[in-house]
Amino acid sequence: MTSFKKIALFLVIGLWSTSVWAEKIDTVETYSPSMKKNIKAVVLTPDSYDGSKEFPVVYLLHGYSGNYADWVKKSPAMQRMADVYQTIIVCPDGAFSSWYWDSPVDASMKYETYVSNELVAWVDGRYKTIKSREGRGITGLSMGGHGALYLAFKHQDVFGTAGSMSGGVDIRPFPNNWDMAKRLGKYADAPELWEKNTVINLVHLLTPNSLALIIDCGSEDFFYRVNNNLHDKLLERNIPHDYISRPGGHNWPYWNNAIDYQLLFMKNYFERLKKK
Repeated sequence: MTSFKKIALFLVIGLWSTSVWAEKIDTVETYSPSMKKNIKAVVLTPDSYDGSKEFPVVYLLHGYSGNYADWVKKSPAMQRMADVYQTIIVCPDGAFSSWYWDSPVDASMKYETYVSNELVAWVDGRYKTIKSREGRGITGLSMGGHGALYLAFKHQDVFGTAGSMSGGVDIRPFPNNWDMAKRLGKYADAPELWEKNTVINLVHLLTPNSLALIIDCGSEDFFYRVNNNLHDKLLERNIPHDYISRPGGHNWPYWNNAIDYQLLFMKNYFERLKKK
């Protein structure tokens, strides 16, 4: 191959590559009426997004001590996800340790209301979205994995599909960890609040196929046992779900792998409903 042809081929490949992964990444400022404050989020839209057609939305939650920018800063894969899966991806800020609850002991923390109600309304009001549960998914890592299932189980009118990566799906074995006592009170003083705000105790809210569910946790993760317990409880209640476990810990290499499975699962859910 001549040098000219090699250069031409390189340019063609380079142009093709940049056009394929050309999603748009915006940092936006939303408003929470319940908390009376502005809250940032990252919104990723596919390159094909031009306002002419509606897109599904996946809300992607960060973990404890993280923020709205975690996914785009720490996961290189996010630079292509909106394009690959033709989905709007919203990464909200869940504060340092909200656990995505409306805290019964701290009136300033209403992140259940914010994510499941206020943020969804804000996004639907500003983007061309599918404005129904059939066009909405939610997932996250660690604290965000707990949050995604917690919010989806309680708000099945809002979300049609939900997932979790390394999620804290049963908080009760960890009464002294990750500021949860600041949100619910000490376990010894308020056990009833811990019992009713842990994901594994909300399975009774589900009926078979009421939510499309995907749960993923590494076998070396400190949340591995509680994820297995949730898997067993879903099987016991005959709740269909995908459950993935493979070698890996509680870290970004694991989540960078897991996010593809989560978004593919949700894309398939959206596509199945579109064909009906």
